[in-house]
Amino acid sequence: MRPPPLRSSLGRLLTIFGSFSASRNKLVTQAAAAVPHLFYFRKNMHYQTEERGHPNSPDYRIYFKTKEGKYISPFHDIPHQAEKEKGDGVPAKKPKQNESEVLFNMVVEVPRWSNAKMEIATKEPLNPIKQDVKKGKLRYVANIFPHKGYIWNYGAIPQTWEDPNHTDEETKCCGDNDPIDVCEIGTLVCSPGQVIQVKVLGILAMIDEGEMDWKVIAINAEDPDAMNLNNIEDVRKSRPGHLEATVDWFRKYKVPDGKPENQFGFNGQFKDKDFALKIIKSTHEHWRALVQKQTNGAGIECINTSCCESPFNCSSEEAIGVVKSAPTSGSSHTVSPEVDKWYFV
Repeated sequence: MRPPPLRSSLGRLLTIFGSFSASRNKLVTQAAAAVPHLFYFRKNMHYQTEERGHPNSPDYRIYFKTKEGKYISPFHDIPHQAEKEKGDGVPAKKPKQNESEVLFNMVVEVPRWSNAKMEIATKEPLNPIKQDVKKGKLRYVANIFPHKGYIWNYGAIPQTWEDPNHTDEETKCCGDNDPIDVCEIGTLVCSPGQVIQVKVLGILAMIDEGEMDWKVIAINAEDPDAMNLNNIEDVRKSRPGHLEATVDWFRKYKVPDGKPENQFGFNGQFKDKDFALKIIKSTHEHWRALVQKQTNGAGIECINTSCCESPFNCSSEEAIGVVKSAPTSGSSHTVSPEVDKWYFV
């Protein structure tokens, strides 16, 4: 018997997206070949993406597949910890002994210097990446001088969840109901839907409208600077002003929309790598309870294809049906010139 959440979710998706349509596959590696100076990819690709709908429109979605073509949820089916490889995509037999050296998978949602607020759709089946919509309009972050859009590659660690039912002991705030966010500070620009392995360096305790919204600071493990950056103090020493700019960006980025400045725990000071790892571990445990239906999901769609202990597990055929119900890929819509406007806050 299939779990009721899948049938109801699929029904809602069919209502939103309409009739079945043919798909257009898009390998992330093809984008890299087309614009090699903009993107950076691992030699051994583990995941593919498939676009549906029209870019720069509310119906645009990026779905995820394994390299074998099986549809998955980037939220639930991609491991939070990245496997170490010994070559040709073969996992190493011996795990790392030092927990602080563990690499994590990061699902890139927003490339550096871009404005569209792309995010994992936590309340849709299979959790594709989509552009956030507020009051019926696509959401773009403002350019707050001297910054252009996001100042890092921005995304999330899969299989983590900031539980709105959990109150943080230090800040006394509840989670924001999303996967934990990552600011990847490497030298290379990524693309939406790219999955990279990152080294965790530290964490910032942002409080967004009263909700706990942790920001992990990390670097692509294969970035040229990765071997020289091992903790938050390395970032402070080698990149003067970068951490201060990060706090300033998060403090002010909603002000042009008429919102108040965001606040921070720990007086806006970054916590170290060990503290960050504890937060990631905690949010992973909250996610595990979520997909095992041991806690209130607060509207989160938990449909997955690989979590064997989850009552939300679905078949490959049902996953195909979710994707096929989305609109056919089409041409990009025009972006308003207002997106390039400068704000001085």
